Amino acid sequence: MKVELRNVTKAFPSRNKKSGEEVIAVNDCSFTIPDGKLIGLLGPSGCGKSTTLYMICGLQKPTKGQIFFGEDDVTGLAPENRGVGLVFQNYALYPHLTVKQNILFPLQNLKGADKLSKEEMLKRAYETAKLVQIDELMDRKPSELSGGQQQRVAIARALVKMPRVLLLDEPLSNLDARLRLQTREEIRRIQRETKITTVFVTHDQDEAMSISDFIVVMKAGVVQQIGKPQAVYDDPDNLFVAKFLGTPPINVFNGSVKGGKVYIGEEAVLSVNGVNDGEVYVGIRPEGFILDENGPLGCKLINVEVMGRDVSVVSSNPASLNPTIRSIINADAGVDHDAETVRFSVKPHKLFLFDKESEKRIRFEVK
Repeated sequence: MKVELRNVTKAFPSRNKKSGEEVIAVNDCSFTIPDGKLIGLLGPSGCGKSTTLYMICGLQKPTKGQIFFGEDDVTGLAPENRGVGLVFQNYALYPHLTVKQNILFPLQNLKGADKLSKEEMLKRAYETAKLVQIDELMDRKPSELSGGQQQRVAIARALVKMPRVLLLDEPLSNLDARLRLQTREEIRRIQRETKITTVFVTHDQDEAMSISDFIVVMKAGVVQQIGKPQAVYDDPDNLFVAKFLGTPPINVFNGSVKGGKVYIGEEAVLSVNGVNDGEVYVGIRPEGFILDENGPLGCKLINVEVMGRDVSVVSSNPASLNPTIRSIINADAGVDHDAETVRFSVKPHKLFLFDKESEKRIRFEVK
């Protein structure tokens, strides 16, 4: 099922009655989720991603704009009539019911032509439980399950209705790191097997990038960029997107362009075409540094962290906006741990320029 948001805005009344100013949670948001794809709504807390999800499922009604499922305008349609499955952050399982009863619950509330016999309900419940690999836990209650198992029950309960759209609101935030990794792989597997259009809300860019077909990066209720995860990482539209995606984060410097050269401090690190002279922000991905004793960029060495296959060189530079600079270097490069300074060349496709005022990307050609 294709889902389309057209110029959707959500405003909430101000808590300050004197000012009367509305709080804009989502501002003129437009994007399309292709049929059968998994899209990640990504951004920091308060960016409007959960509000967007709740408008898609019908728990919130847009102040302006329209929401379409396929060719159907569902903007004013009640949640129960939209054919959506919603998985909450806290699972929201019924503690007094068994796993089987929790999964059966949505089916028992079907009416009219959609109503199923007991045999059909049980068959569908066990098929869904097997899909999420909890078919051996059907007689347990939620208190007897681990966090990951409870999450699977919540997903099974959402899937058992065979929804047109599956909506996941930060479903992994209550799990430990190892379980998060395992469960996000399971969510991706389930989505591919069912081919249900899925919206996954998270503030964790690793989660979004690892399982999403597309990501929508949001900030303060405004969509910043939409695209395939790797494409957005490799080609950010602005400084916010560049800083939000990537672990370790991008290294940002105060810089300038003079006579076709990019300067960090007094050091010319790259020759470029098509950029006017002026002050800029220079962003360099951690993997964009090349250890080079004759390289143009000099930094004060702080530490060398051995990570096995790679080495993380921690350094500093007066022009850096980050407290420290992290450079990911191949372990075979042979970093001198006792050196006071370290010098780098930079990979042109891993260096980005941003306007100092608007923070929008300045695109260039390498000379």
